[in-house]
Amino acid sequence: MKPAAFAYLAPSSVEEAVTQLAEHGSEARVLAGGQSLVRLMNTRVSTPSVVIDINRIPGLDAISTDDGIRIGATTRQRSCELHPGVRAGVPLFAEAGSHVAHASVRRRGTVVGSIAFADPSAELPAALLALDSRVLARSSRGDRFIDADDFFTGPFRTSLTPDELAVEVHIPATAGARTGSAFVEVARRHGDQPMCGVGTIIGLDEDGTVASARIALCAVDQRPTRALEAERSLIGGPPSVEQFAQAAALAAAGVDPIADCHGTASFRRHLAAVITRRSLQTALDRARQEDSDAR
Repeated sequence: MKPAAFAYLAPSSVEEAVTQLAEHGSEARVLAGGQSLVRLMNTRVSTPSVVIDINRIPGLDAISTDDGIRIGATTRQRSCELHPGVRAGVPLFAEAGSHVAHASVRRRGTVVGSIAFADPSAELPAALLALDSRVLARSSRGDRFIDADDFFTGPFRTSLTPDELAVEVHIPATAGARTGSAFVEVARRHGDQPMCGVGTIIGLDEDGTVASARIALCAVDQRPTRALEAERSLIGGPPSVEQFAQAAALAAAGVDPIADCHGTASFRRHLAAVITRRSLQTALDRARQEDSDAR
């Protein structure tokens, strides 16, 4: 199929883009990588009357590592995945990015576009949530930061208003001497969307007990979700197989999967427990290795 007729706009600045969004509102869609939007338009699932292509705006493809990690709206997923500053400062985000589809898709798809699309099965929104990140949104009314936990509101829905452009993602650096992270997923085939994915971060105190823990899951609920109760169960105690099994059970109990052709709800919940446990163990092993390397 071919897309329905639409007007094509190619702003040369962010200010011009947000002016166009203010003018056309919900009738407009922003084009960055196009890996999701073009497919939906070709099948006429989405029929915007205006497409605003932001690829000609200079500077939006930048990655800054000065204060945490800042990723611009047209930064390609592959560029982010391979960037030395991202891999060193927020290794969880780079690892999650390596699971997205195939390298050929990641060379065109954008980080911010994936996040704004808000597919509940996607890896990058879950990684964003695990990393306590923020999205910088801009409109003709000004700028606002949206915490990741407030950004995702449901399947393919975010708290962006129709006249707002997601300009950047801001991620605080997490790498440290006693900190490890991991993103683990299960998919039917390499490159398929996961049936369950889990990103975890473990920080250790000097005595080896768990000082901090973050767990975020994808593909097992209406949106990427934090396993807050599971996180709390780990804080202050010595990490162990039993502790991780308990945390994994709490994470699985807190999700509400949707059954589809790839798996039943109960199977996805089972996967949530298994993958959470694996991700926690990998993150712990890496935290201990970081600690050992620093000594």
